[in-house]
Amino acid sequence: MTRTDQGGGAAMTTTTRSTARPTTARTAPGRAPRVLLAPDKFKGSLTAGEVAAHLAAGLRRAVPGVVTCELPVADGGEGTLEAALAAGFTPVDLVAAGALGDPVATRYARRGGTAVVEMAAVTGLATVIPTPGTALVASSRGLGEVIAHALDSGAREIVVGVGGSASTDGGAGMLAALGARLTSGAGDLADGGGHLHELVDVDLSGLHPALAEAEIVLASDVDNPLLGEHGAAAVYGPQKGADPGTVAELELGLATWVDVLATVGVTGARGYAAEPGAGAAGGVGFACLLLGAERRPGVEEVLALTGFADCLAGVDLVVTGEGSLDLQSLHGKTPVGVAVAAAGVPTVAVCGRSALDPERAAAAGFAAVLALTDIEPDVARCLAEAGPLLETLAVRLVEHLPTAAPRDPVTPRSVPPETTTPMENA
Repeated sequence: MTRTDQGGGAAMTTTTRSTARPTTARTAPGRAPRVLLAPDKFKGSLTAGEVAAHLAAGLRRAVPGVVTCELPVADGGEGTLEAALAAGFTPVDLVAAGALGDPVATRYARRGGTAVVEMAAVTGLATVIPTPGTALVASSRGLGEVIAHALDSGAREIVVGVGGSASTDGGAGMLAALGARLTSGAGDLADGGGHLHELVDVDLSGLHPALAEAEIVLASDVDNPLLGEHGAAAVYGPQKGADPGTVAELELGLATWVDVLATVGVTGARGYAAEPGAGAAGGVGFACLLLGAERRPGVEEVLALTGFADCLAGVDLVVTGEGSLDLQSLHGKTPVGVAVAAAGVPTVAVCGRSALDPERAAAAGFAAVLALTDIEPDVARCLAEAGPLLETLAVRLVEHLPTAAPRDPVTPRSVPPETTTPMENA
């Protein structure tokens, strides 16, 4: 969070520099307009922090004395770690197993007894070239190693952001790193969902002792079960490189994983496999539920961790956004989550391009949607020059700042139903 205006919470940035584009007075006399900038990343071009910084720069040029609060946010997937660090968490660096087993430099965020772990930062899909082969061998072991490190350091609340995973191993690798022993007929089971069908025994007695007193939070909006046509392998396997034959192999492995856990007496294993969210991150959701995790909507959890409610106090306008706004954005993604949390304060969504019609945008709680393609039709240029274009687009936010006369609050309504294809946060 960045702000100048010293006080508690985020730092506010105030400017009195002249603007190249003067505007008429928009706020009550004697009071500078206050804007909360809470975007997600523009995937492929800018991080959430960079998006907020460019919007702030554009606003400072357009509005003398504007006060901005830059609050990068995320939906529990990629960018969750950045959001926590921007909110004042401390980075903890370590080396852990990557998705394919190679050691990678990674980090998590720590504040007090809370640790924020981002799966995408250690075993993420972006770290591999997806093929049927990688889909079979990718493992969640590195995630478990990061969680174990956090537990060893004294953290007792572990927030796990699980979007953007490369693996479909049911969280078996994560549990193995936390002390579980998985065996096949030949000995210790090899990592990866492609080996799960060989599993014959599981021993959870060696799990990290701190798990007994730790609170694990599964930050995810994925509501898929572990198995079946709506499960982890069938729905998300193809995104990770799995062809139909590989999907079937992964499904068999996940079913074997559940059967063996139930056979050795793990209470509730079959029930957890059917719960919404068990299929998140290739089944890491299932493993977290086995450990007693509480599942929370990813956006809501990130907003709580970053102090969004405190930053919201006294602002005249909230600006959120992500690279592309479409029907999928209406289901668990950051911009709508911010609009809901900001109910009563006008909220504008800024994006690279938008496929939302005005009715759906308004129903989601947006006073307006501003897209880079509104000012630059060339999508390639929008990706390459997203920062400068955002600064130009930010000038259009001025018309959404309140005048001395009060504005009617923008309150999200029910979004009209629409059939969408579920996508894992990435």
